[in-house]
Amino acid sequence: MAVKLRLSRMGKKRQPIYKVVAADARSPRDGRIIEAIGLYNPKTEPATVDIKEDRALYWLGVGAQPTTTVKNLLSKKGILLKKELLKKGLSEDKVNAEVEQFSKNQEAKLNAKKTKTDNKVKKEEVKVEIKEEAQESIHEAEGTASEETKSEG
Repeated sequence: MAVKLRLSRMGKKRQPIYKVVAADARSPRDGRIIEAIGLYNPKTEPATVDIKEDRALYWLGVGAQPTTTVKNLLSKKGILLKKELLKKGLSEDKVNAEVEQFSKNQEAKLNAKKTKTDNKVKKEEVKVEIKEEAQESIHEAEGTASEETKSEG
């Protein structure tokens, strides 16, 4: 039996939540599964990924093939790195140290991306404030101009 690690869709319309599951390759997307090993919510910022690491490593160890999306999720969580390091025969301590370093790098990238988006939002807010102030000054100038014409007439 060919086993795949893939996503099974749940949730409402336009509010998808996916289960990361081990399923027979011949079963349909939302059909019969062997085991649910995690959750993936792409609607949160940043996307939420909760995967049982030990079960994912088990299924990868017995030959389950991840789909492209699940492979990306496992890679971002460091599970594929851990599998490769264990396959090379490194000790558990070295593997944990490497995975810890990887997770720190991932967190740093995420924080850098978050600050970059925060800075963009702040710049947009400043631009909007400047435009509003400019429009207010234009309206004030128009108001004083109309008052001058009334006093002349």
